[in-house]
Amino acid sequence: MKNLLGFNPEPPKIMHIDLNSCFASIEQQANPLLRGKPVAVAAYVTPNGCILAASIEAKKYGVKTGIRVKDGKKLCPGLIVLSPDPWKYRNVHLRLKNLLHSYTTKAYPMSIDEFVLDLEGYPVLKEGNIHKVAIEIKARIREEIGEWLRVSVGIAPNRFLAKLASNLQKPDGLVEISKNNFLEIYSRLDLVDLPYIKLRNAARLNMVGIYSVIDFYKAPVWKLRAAFESINGYYWHLRLHGYEIDDIVFARRSFGNSYALPRPLCLPSELSPILAKLVAKTGMRLRSAGYKARGVHLAISFRDGSFWHKGVSFDYEFFDSREIFRRSFDLLLDCPVRKAVREIAVSVFNLVRLDSLQLSLFENSEKRKKIIEAMDRINLRWGNFVVGPVRMFSAKDAVADRIAFGGVKELEEFTTA
Repeated sequence: MKNLLGFNPEPPKIMHIDLNSCFASIEQQANPLLRGKPVAVAAYVTPNGCILAASIEAKKYGVKTGIRVKDGKKLCPGLIVLSPDPWKYRNVHLRLKNLLHSYTTKAYPMSIDEFVLDLEGYPVLKEGNIHKVAIEIKARIREEIGEWLRVSVGIAPNRFLAKLASNLQKPDGLVEISKNNFLEIYSRLDLVDLPYIKLRNAARLNMVGIYSVIDFYKAPVWKLRAAFESINGYYWHLRLHGYEIDDIVFARRSFGNSYALPRPLCLPSELSPILAKLVAKTGMRLRSAGYKARGVHLAISFRDGSFWHKGVSFDYEFFDSREIFRRSFDLLLDCPVRKAVREIAVSVFNLVRLDSLQLSLFENSEKRKKIIEAMDRINLRWGNFVVGPVRMFSAKDAVADRIAFGGVKELEEFTTA
């Protein structure tokens, strides 16, 4: 089935800033005698020490992060190796953070040398396009923080593509990915050029017939689900189509389900039964894996090609599908538009182990846990959720019950518990 979700048509508002050769460049900024020379910062300057950063000049010889000092010197006999000076690096990080906050309060550090800026709705864009803002930021960094410091800037509709863009022209690059050029950029990339797609994920994609970034972009959601064996396939679909999904900070793992609606529904009352069944399946997967959660996320793509999502974190943990439904339904009510829905996805994140339950003054948590586990055993044994909330059953067979990719293992764990 052809994907109906086109590339995000909105003008790019996200900027990813990457300080090139961070530690080495800061050392060169601090000591002018090092400028223009091959420099490396290493955890230890001894031959077996690991190189943490290489200057732009050293990289031209093939010196890179992760190799040993003695190997770096074989590649570049004149390599100058320095011990780390964390105070210098933190100082530059804080100065860069203060500079970026003059453009937006939504300037988020991703690491000591990377920042993401969300400029949507900020006056700075009314004074000129985002490309001009990026040029100004690059100039101000050289003038106000250090003349030897260079940053690569990526601009895109979402964080993932902005990070990708920042990697395409290093050092000192400025690349924008938008609806006008994304296909041309995708056509020049290999799968492993994408952030977070390493050999293992590339092999997963190859297994379902996806060999290029263009294949990845055009792949139907069902094929991506098969490749990643989880809701992450749907999230990758959104990333590559330019929609934001990574402003929700997921934990190491998340659990979720999604469903493509066969007919147009738009009202919360119409979507509620489907959401209830998705939540029931999500909750059961969460518990069977031995987790509880602190966050809920809801994503909706509409039949006109637009997209909305929202996630929220809580200061308490939950494992009951009823609680997950309440929180996800609140998110559904928060959706500002009422249009025909094409696909709806719910997931839980910020996971913690279900080893111990926080005691409540108002209910017996252990008793509730045992009741829920009993319901899970019945549903895994007989399938199609024979026990569950009344609301869920009005969805009938809209969301099919499947045991896939480990469901048999989950059944065995429950029936032998």
